[in-house]
Amino acid sequence: MTHPYKSQVHRTAAVAACAALLLTLTSAVGSAQAQGRDTGRETLPVGDGWGSAGAGTTGGARADAAHVFTVTTWDEFRAALKKGGDAPKIIKVSGTLNPAAAGCAAFAAPGYDFARYLAAYDPAVWGHDRPVSGAQEDLRAASGARQKPAIEANVPSNTTIVGVGANAGIVGGSLQIKGVDNVIVRNLTLESPLDCFPQWDPTDDNKTGAWNSEYDSAVVYGSTHVWVDHDTFTDGAHPDSTLPSYFGKIYERHDGELDIVKGADRVTVSWNAFKEHDKTLMIGNSDGAAASDAGRLKVTLHHNVFAGIVERAPRVRFGQVDAYNNLYTVTGSQKYQYAFGIGYQSQLVAEKNALTLPQGVSPASVLKKWSDAPLTAKGNYVNGRPVDLIAVHNAELPGEALRSGAGWTPTLRTAVDDPRSVPGVVGKGAGAGKVG
Repeated sequence: MTHPYKSQVHRTAAVAACAALLLTLTSAVGSAQAQGRDTGRETLPVGDGWGSAGAGTTGGARADAAHVFTVTTWDEFRAALKKGGDAPKIIKVSGTLNPAAAGCAAFAAPGYDFARYLAAYDPAVWGHDRPVSGAQEDLRAASGARQKPAIEANVPSNTTIVGVGANAGIVGGSLQIKGVDNVIVRNLTLESPLDCFPQWDPTDDNKTGAWNSEYDSAVVYGSTHVWVDHDTFTDGAHPDSTLPSYFGKIYERHDGELDIVKGADRVTVSWNAFKEHDKTLMIGNSDGAAASDAGRLKVTLHHNVFAGIVERAPRVRFGQVDAYNNLYTVTGSQKYQYAFGIGYQSQLVAEKNALTLPQGVSPASVLKKWSDAPLTAKGNYVNGRPVDLIAVHNAELPGEALRSGAGWTPTLRTAVDDPRSVPGVVGKGAGAGKVG
């Protein structure tokens, strides 16, 4: 006869064994599902910023098997972009694509010589009263005309571009999201293009001169329904600190990291890392662009990191821009100027962001007035404490007083974090290689 206590023990052990087996099977299924996740099919969640307005942003999620590509070279990438026109497509980037691997010499027009360029346009010779012209300037422009088509990639409508794994990216290329609709760019490290042939403008900067460069890592130009998510924008191997000076000015070889311009609309920029750059993110590129920009440039920026940047995070013209739960970190060594640029007819809402400023940098510098335009700035924290950014700006810079009240209230938000938790949440979760 079996002892009742032993029977109970056996039954308990059997139940425990079954539960353990079920847990193991459930974990295995969950792991298989996680491994089988296809980020190329993921779409912008409903209510997640301006990019979700209207028809939303789905990119290439509906692509058939014939329009799903994995690319490992820049040529393969550009060829995939062209296949099928505007049919939904998914392009998976594996490894690092580099359109300028051969170096700047590969783009130089015959006869162009930088030493001759410097000699011809030295202010001691040329002065500061007229733009440069002549043989070497013509050859510089011709060289730039050879670089431009080599490093730019035109992204069609209904496209998802997504990095495979944690180390996918593009070095020295420029994504042109121009005049299209419904595009997703995710999980890529985008190293800023290096302009091989910057132009010297002796009349710039109050006739003290400046070097001007082209090429953004990505530009959204006249396009709608765009989602830029979990990317890392960086100057990589060529930070501004490594650039030489000529004629007493930095030989600037970078333009922006991300520009949203020329009537672009309904864009969500989320969970990205913008690092070590000067002119970081511009929304609206001209005060005189009312015909294309008024009533458009609706952009949401949330859960992004801006670390070691100088300015434009963002600078806004015209647009209704919602910037919340972003993290700004400023070090004592960087050439920091401002975070939010208040431009012509803009209506910026900056709420529940977290900023870390070093000693000697006042919160008054967070906002920069370029034009008289209203903004809302509430619930922002600086160095762990709540700060009324408009009040402190107006108190310290009364000649550049800003008007409070953007005149609209954002409704397209999903999870909004307490700004005190933003350094931890965003610091850990933003950037390439950190999708989900």
